[in-house]
Amino acid sequence: MAVQTGLGEPSGPWFVSPELDPDGRGRWDVPGQEGGGRRRGWLDRLLAAAGVVALSTLSGAAAGMWVADQAGAPGPAAASAAPVPAELVTAAERTVPGVVSVLVGGGSGAGATGSGFAIDDQQHLITNDHILAKGGGTAVTVELPDGRRFPAEVVGREPGSDLAVLRVPPDAGLAPLPLAKPGATRVGEPVLAVGSPLGLAGTVTAGIVSALDRQVRLGTNRHRAVQTDASINPGNSGGPLVNARGEVVGVNTAIATIDGSGSIGIGFAIPIDQVQQTADTIIGKGG
Repeated sequence: MAVQTGLGEPSGPWFVSPELDPDGRGRWDVPGQEGGGRRRGWLDRLLAAAGVVALSTLSGAAAGMWVADQAGAPGPAAASAAPVPAELVTAAERTVPGVVSVLVGGGSGAGATGSGFAIDDQQHLITNDHILAKGGGTAVTVELPDGRRFPAEVVGREPGSDLAVLRVPPDAGLAPLPLAKPGATRVGEPVLAVGSPLGLAGTVTAGIVSALDRQVRLGTNRHRAVQTDASINPGNSGGPLVNARGEVVGVNTAIATIDGSGSIGIGFAIPIDQVQQTADTIIGKGG
Protein backbone atom coordinates (compact mmCIF):
# COMPACT_ATOMS: atom_id res chain seq x y z
CA MET A 1 0.00 0.00 0.00
CA ALA A 2 1.37 3.37 -0.96
CA VAL A 3 1.76 5.77 1.94
CA GLN A 4 0.62 9.24 0.98
CA THR A 5 2.08 12.08 3.01
CA GLY A 6 1.02 15.69 3.10
CA LEU A 7 1.84 18.48 5.50
CA GLY A 8 2.59 16.56 8.67
CA GLU A 9 1.17 13.08 9.02
CA PRO A 10 -0.47 11.10 6.20
CA SER A 11 -3.82 12.67 5.43
CA GLY A 12 -5.38 10.49 2.74
CA PRO A 13 -6.67 9.54 0.28
CA TRP A 14 -5.28 6.02 0.48
CA PHE A 15 -5.80 3.58 -2.35
CA VAL A 16 -4.25 0.25 -3.34
CA SER A 17 -3.34 0.33 -7.03
CA PRO A 18 -4.53 -2.71 -8.98
CA GLU A 19 -2.09 -5.29 -10.25
CA LEU A 20 -1.90 -5.27 -14.04
CA ASP A 21 -2.66 -8.17 -16.36
CA PRO A 22 -0.40 -8.64 -19.40
CA ASP A 23 -2.97 -6.79 -21.51
CA GLY A 24 -2.76 -3.77 -19.20
CA ARG A 25 -6.12 -4.22 -17.50
CA GLY A 26 -6.32 -3.71 -13.76
CA ARG A 27 -6.65 -6.70 -11.43
CA TRP A 28 -8.68 -5.40 -8.49
CA ASP A 29 -8.79 -8.74 -6.66
CA VAL A 30 -5.06 -9.31 -6.02
CA PRO A 31 -4.13 -7.54 -2.78
CA GLY A 32 -0.65 -7.66 -1.29
CA GLN A 33 1.23 -8.90 -4.36
CA GLU A 34 4.19 -6.86 -5.51
CA GLY A 35 4.18 -8.03 -9.15
CA GLY A 36 7.46 -6.17 -9.61
CA GLY A 37 8.53 -7.56 -12.97
CA ARG A 38 5.13 -7.23 -14.54
CA ARG A 39 4.46 -3.75 -13.17
CA ARG A 40 7.97 -2.58 -13.99
CA GLY A 41 7.62 -3.84 -17.56
CA TRP A 42 4.36 -1.96 -17.92
CA LEU A 43 5.89 1.18 -16.48
CA ASP A 44 8.91 0.88 -18.80
CA ARG A 45 6.59 0.59 -21.79
CA LEU A 46 4.64 3.61 -20.55
CA LEU A 47 7.81 5.68 -20.22
CA ALA A 48 9.03 4.53 -23.63
CA ALA A 49 5.74 5.53 -25.20
CA ALA A 50 5.92 8.90 -23.48
CA GLY A 51 9.40 9.36 -24.91
CA VAL A 52 8.16 8.62 -28.43
CA VAL A 53 5.33 11.10 -28.01
CA ALA A 54 7.72 13.74 -26.69
CA LEU A 55 10.14 13.15 -29.56
CA SER A 56 7.34 13.33 -32.12
CA THR A 57 6.09 16.54 -30.53
CA LEU A 58 9.52 18.15 -30.62
CA SER A 59 10.06 17.06 -34.22
CA GLY A 60 6.68 18.43 -35.25
CA ALA A 61 7.34 21.71 -33.48
CA ALA A 62 10.73 22.07 -35.16
CA ALA A 63 9.23 21.36 -38.58
CA GLY A 64 6.48 23.87 -37.96
CA MET A 65 8.96 26.56 -37.04
CA TRP A 66 11.03 25.84 -40.18
CA VAL A 67 7.96 26.14 -42.44
CA ALA A 68 6.94 29.38 -40.74
CA ASP A 69 10.41 30.84 -41.18
CA GLN A 70 10.47 29.82 -44.84
CA ALA A 71 7.17 31.61 -45.38
CA GLY A 72 8.45 34.74 -43.69
CA ALA A 73 5.97 34.43 -40.87
CA PRO A 74 7.01 34.67 -37.21
CA GLY A 75 7.56 31.45 -35.27
CA PRO A 76 4.65 30.00 -33.30
CA ALA A 77 3.85 31.92 -30.15
CA ALA A 78 3.71 30.20 -26.78
CA ALA A 79 0.34 28.55 -26.28
CA SER A 80 -1.92 30.36 -23.85
CA ALA A 81 -4.06 28.60 -21.29
CA ALA A 82 -7.50 27.59 -22.50
CA PRO A 83 -10.26 29.84 -21.16
CA VAL A 84 -12.10 28.46 -18.16
CA PRO A 85 -15.86 28.04 -18.75
CA ALA A 86 -17.79 30.70 -16.89
CA GLU A 87 -20.10 28.13 -15.31
CA LEU A 88 -17.14 26.41 -13.62
CA VAL A 89 -15.96 29.71 -12.19
CA THR A 90 -19.45 30.30 -10.81
CA ALA A 91 -19.62 26.75 -9.43
CA ALA A 92 -16.29 27.25 -7.64
CA GLU A 93 -17.43 30.53 -6.14
CA ARG A 94 -20.56 28.87 -4.78
CA THR A 95 -18.84 25.74 -3.49
CA VAL A 96 -15.68 26.94 -1.72
CA PRO A 97 -17.53 28.77 1.13
CA GLY A 98 -19.27 25.50 2.09
CA VAL A 99 -16.13 23.31 2.22
CA VAL A 100 -14.14 22.91 5.45
CA SER A 101 -10.87 21.38 6.60
CA VAL A 102 -11.23 18.48 9.02
CA LEU A 103 -8.47 18.11 11.61
CA VAL A 104 -8.35 14.96 13.73
CA GLY A 105 -6.07 14.43 16.72
CA GLY A 106 -2.60 15.88 16.35
CA GLY A 107 -0.39 17.22 19.08
CA SER A 108 1.84 14.48 20.51
CA GLY A 109 -0.33 11.69 19.13
CA ALA A 110 -1.44 10.54 15.70
CA GLY A 111 -3.23 13.05 13.53
CA ALA A 112 -4.93 13.27 10.16
CA THR A 113 -6.42 15.97 7.99
CA GLY A 114 -9.04 15.96 5.30
CA SER A 115 -12.01 17.89 4.00
CA GLY A 116 -15.76 18.00 4.48
CA PHE A 117 -18.85 19.96 3.51
CA ALA A 118 -22.23 20.94 4.91
CA ILE A 119 -25.26 18.96 3.76
CA ASP A 120 -28.11 20.65 5.66
CA ASP A 121 -29.00 23.76 7.66
CA GLN A 122 -28.50 21.84 10.91
CA GLN A 123 -24.71 22.12 10.43
CA HIS A 124 -24.21 18.44 9.63
CA LEU A 125 -21.04 17.79 7.65
CA ILE A 126 -20.00 14.89 5.45
CA THR A 127 -16.44 13.57 5.45
CA ASN A 128 -14.57 10.28 5.00
CA ASP A 129 -14.44 7.79 7.84
CA HIS A 130 -10.82 6.90 7.08
CA ILE A 131 -9.79 10.40 8.18
CA LEU A 132 -11.22 9.74 11.64
CA ALA A 133 -9.66 6.27 11.69
CA LYS A 134 -6.22 7.59 10.76
CA GLY A 135 -6.51 10.23 13.45
CA GLY A 136 -7.17 7.59 16.08
CA GLY A 137 -10.77 8.62 16.63
CA THR A 138 -9.67 11.49 18.87
CA ALA A 139 -10.96 15.07 19.04
CA VAL A 140 -12.17 16.52 15.74
CA THR A 141 -11.81 20.19 14.81
CA VAL A 142 -13.29 21.87 11.75
CA GLU A 143 -11.69 24.91 10.16
CA LEU A 144 -13.93 27.15 8.07
CA PRO A 145 -12.84 29.02 4.93
CA ASP A 146 -12.62 32.24 6.95
CA GLY A 147 -10.14 30.65 9.38
CA ARG A 148 -12.52 30.14 12.31
CA ARG A 149 -12.27 26.80 14.10
CA PHE A 150 -14.99 24.85 15.85
CA PRO A 151 -15.01 21.56 17.75
CA ALA A 152 -17.00 18.96 15.83
CA GLU A 153 -19.23 16.26 17.25
CA VAL A 154 -19.00 12.88 15.53
CA VAL A 155 -22.67 12.07 14.89
CA GLY A 156 -21.89 8.68 13.42
CA ARG A 157 -19.48 6.63 11.32
CA GLU A 158 -19.98 4.01 8.62
CA PRO A 159 -16.60 2.36 7.89
CA GLY A 160 -18.15 0.04 5.32
CA SER A 161 -19.09 3.05 3.20
CA ASP A 162 -16.06 5.13 4.29
CA LEU A 163 -18.39 7.93 5.32
CA ALA A 164 -18.88 9.85 8.56
CA VAL A 165 -21.18 12.66 9.67
CA LEU A 166 -19.98 15.50 11.89
CA ARG A 167 -21.88 18.40 13.44
CA VAL A 168 -20.58 21.85 14.35
CA PRO A 169 -22.25 24.54 16.50
CA PRO A 170 -24.88 26.79 14.85
CA ASP A 171 -22.45 29.71 15.14
CA ALA A 172 -20.47 28.19 12.28
CA GLY A 173 -23.23 29.29 9.92
CA LEU A 174 -22.23 26.98 7.07
CA ALA A 175 -24.47 26.98 4.01
CA PRO A 176 -25.26 23.46 2.74
CA LEU A 177 -24.13 22.52 -0.73
CA PRO A 178 -26.83 21.43 -3.20
CA LEU A 179 -26.77 17.74 -4.09
CA ALA A 180 -27.11 16.40 -7.61
CA LYS A 181 -30.11 14.23 -8.41
CA PRO A 182 -29.34 10.51 -8.28
CA GLY A 183 -28.61 9.15 -11.74
CA ALA A 184 -28.11 12.60 -13.26
CA THR A 185 -24.30 12.44 -13.54
CA ARG A 186 -22.96 11.74 -17.04
CA VAL A 187 -19.60 10.57 -18.32
CA GLY A 188 -17.70 13.46 -19.89
CA GLU A 189 -19.35 16.28 -17.96
CA PRO A 190 -16.99 18.79 -16.29
CA VAL A 191 -16.47 18.58 -12.54
CA LEU A 192 -14.50 20.33 -9.80
CA ALA A 193 -12.77 18.72 -6.82
CA VAL A 194 -12.73 21.07 -3.84
CA GLY A 195 -10.87 20.55 -0.58
CA SER A 196 -7.64 21.00 1.38
CA PRO A 197 -4.92 18.97 -0.39
CA LEU A 198 -1.65 19.09 1.56
CA GLY A 199 -3.32 21.51 3.96
CA LEU A 200 -4.06 24.10 1.25
CA ALA A 201 -7.65 25.02 2.11
CA GLY A 202 -10.04 26.11 -0.61
CA THR A 203 -8.14 24.41 -3.43
CA VAL A 204 -10.14 23.79 -6.61
CA THR A 205 -9.08 21.43 -9.42
CA ALA A 206 -10.98 20.72 -12.62
CA GLY A 207 -11.58 17.65 -14.74
CA ILE A 208 -14.35 15.50 -16.13
CA VAL A 209 -16.32 12.45 -15.07
CA SER A 210 -14.21 9.66 -16.56
CA ALA A 211 -16.47 6.72 -15.68
CA LEU A 212 -19.44 5.75 -13.54
CA ASP A 213 -20.03 2.68 -11.37
CA ARG A 214 -16.32 1.92 -11.25
CA GLN A 215 -15.64 -0.93 -8.82
CA VAL A 216 -12.74 -0.04 -6.51
CA ARG A 217 -11.42 -1.47 -3.29
CA LEU A 218 -10.74 0.78 -0.31
CA GLY A 219 -9.10 -1.17 2.48
CA THR A 220 -11.01 -4.45 2.65
CA ASN A 221 -14.22 -3.20 1.05
CA ARG A 222 -15.31 -2.78 -2.54
CA HIS A 223 -17.19 0.35 -3.53
CA ARG A 224 -19.05 1.67 -6.55
CA ALA A 225 -17.38 4.94 -7.44
CA VAL A 226 -17.37 7.91 -9.79
CA GLN A 227 -14.02 8.07 -11.59
CA THR A 228 -12.55 11.49 -12.42
CA ASP A 229 -9.35 12.97 -13.77
CA ALA A 230 -9.66 16.06 -11.56
CA SER A 231 -6.52 16.17 -9.43
CA ILE A 232 -7.10 14.61 -6.00
CA ASN A 233 -4.29 14.55 -3.44
CA PRO A 234 -3.77 13.86 0.29
CA GLY A 235 -6.14 16.12 2.19
CA ASN A 236 -8.87 16.10 -0.49
CA SER A 237 -10.57 13.13 1.21
CA GLY A 238 -14.10 13.98 2.27
CA GLY A 239 -14.38 17.02 0.03
CA PRO A 240 -17.04 17.40 -2.67
CA LEU A 241 -16.83 16.62 -6.36
CA VAL A 242 -19.26 19.09 -7.94
CA ASN A 243 -20.66 19.55 -11.43
CA ALA A 244 -20.84 22.78 -13.45
CA ARG A 245 -24.05 23.71 -11.61
CA GLY A 246 -22.30 23.50 -8.25
CA GLU A 247 -24.15 20.32 -7.27
CA VAL A 248 -22.29 17.62 -5.36
CA VAL A 249 -22.01 14.45 -7.45
CA GLY A 250 -19.71 12.58 -5.04
CA VAL A 251 -17.32 12.62 -2.09
CA ASN A 252 -13.64 12.50 -3.07
CA THR A 253 -12.13 9.44 -1.45
CA ALA A 254 -9.21 7.79 -3.24
CA ILE A 255 -6.67 7.86 -6.04
CA ALA A 256 -4.90 5.23 -8.11
CA THR A 257 -1.10 5.37 -8.18
CA ILE A 258 1.78 3.71 -10.00
CA ASP A 259 4.39 2.48 -7.51
CA GLY A 260 3.05 4.95 -4.93
CA SER A 261 4.08 7.94 -7.06
CA GLY A 262 1.05 10.07 -6.20
CA SER A 263 -1.86 11.30 -8.33
CA ILE A 264 -1.83 10.15 -11.96
CA GLY A 265 -5.18 11.63 -12.92
CA ILE A 266 -7.33 8.70 -11.77
CA GLY A 267 -9.41 9.60 -8.75
CA PHE A 268 -12.55 8.12 -7.22
CA ALA A 269 -15.54 9.64 -5.44
CA ILE A 270 -18.39 7.96 -3.57
CA PRO A 271 -21.60 8.61 -5.58
CA ILE A 272 -23.95 11.17 -4.10
CA ASP A 273 -26.93 8.78 -3.93
CA GLN A 274 -24.94 6.46 -1.66
CA VAL A 275 -23.69 9.44 0.35
CA GLN A 276 -27.19 10.80 0.89
CA GLN A 277 -28.60 7.43 1.90
CA THR A 278 -25.79 6.78 4.38
CA ALA A 279 -25.94 10.29 5.81
CA ASP A 280 -29.70 10.08 6.32
CA THR A 281 -29.27 6.79 8.17
CA ILE A 282 -26.50 8.12 10.41
CA ILE A 283 -28.35 11.36 11.19
CA GLY A 284 -31.56 9.43 11.89
CA LYS A 285 -29.74 7.31 14.46
CA GLY A 286 -27.52 9.98 15.97
CA GLY A 287 -29.62 13.11 15.76
